[in-house]
Amino acid sequence: MARQAAQTGAAVALRHFAALADLPRERKPDGSVVTAADRDTEAAIREVLSAARPADAVLGEEGGAVGDGRRRWIVDPIDGTAQFVAGDDRWLVLVALEVDGEIAVGAAAVPAQGTLWWASRGGGAFRSALDGTAPQRVTVAAGRPDVLDGARLGVVPAPPNYLDTDRRIAAPLAAHATTTEWDVHAPLMVASGGLDLAVQTRGQVWDFAATSLIVTEAGGAYGGVDGIRGPRAGTSLFARSPQLWERAHRALWG
Repeated sequence: MARQAAQTGAAVALRHFAALADLPRERKPDGSVVTAADRDTEAAIREVLSAARPADAVLGEEGGAVGDGRRRWIVDPIDGTAQFVAGDDRWLVLVALEVDGEIAVGAAAVPAQGTLWWASRGGGAFRSALDGTAPQRVTVAAGRPDVLDGARLGVVPAPPNYLDTDRRIAAPLAAHATTTEWDVHAPLMVASGGLDLAVQTRGQVWDFAATSLIVTEAGGAYGGVDGIRGPRAGTSLFARSPQLWERAHRALWG
């Protein structure tokens, strides 16, 4: 269901992405960009979820919280709206299912790149074409030392959205690791072996719910500044191993 919802949202978002010149931009109170693409994509995802699981709660970035209960869908209709409106192909559609406070399923569509990533708790992590064909299991990089020196680091957000505050947060890691440009969302590159570490300097639960499960099911580790491994607002750290995560966490936050 998470994959179907992400695919439905991806189709809506791609229609807007093909007509960016006609897409008005607005600013939220926090200064972030929002467009009709965000709202339309979330509405389409909610329609899929409500039709299939009408009793489930839904939390979305644009539409807020609806319902309550032990099952809750968490939706970020366009993660990386600033990239989206700039024509950058790295934006995502994120859908996750939380059951009894734990993420059980996560899907991340990268529509402009034609890929779909997903994971289920205990079932591994996978990548396929956007339509779900040609699925392949993804795993973190194996055989690399669990040390910060020389580790391949991706920092989210990327320029030009990389602010001085982001730089200060990432600086303790960047002093040791090799900061690497990412052509796919950095946590997904950790999951597939292209990076050893990713730090996402700011975000809300919907920014991390799906990717946290994809990374951990690929064999990696995830957590926030407080060391809690469930997704929450703030800064999040992804690593290809629990040992590397612990070292990176100490470097960032002591």
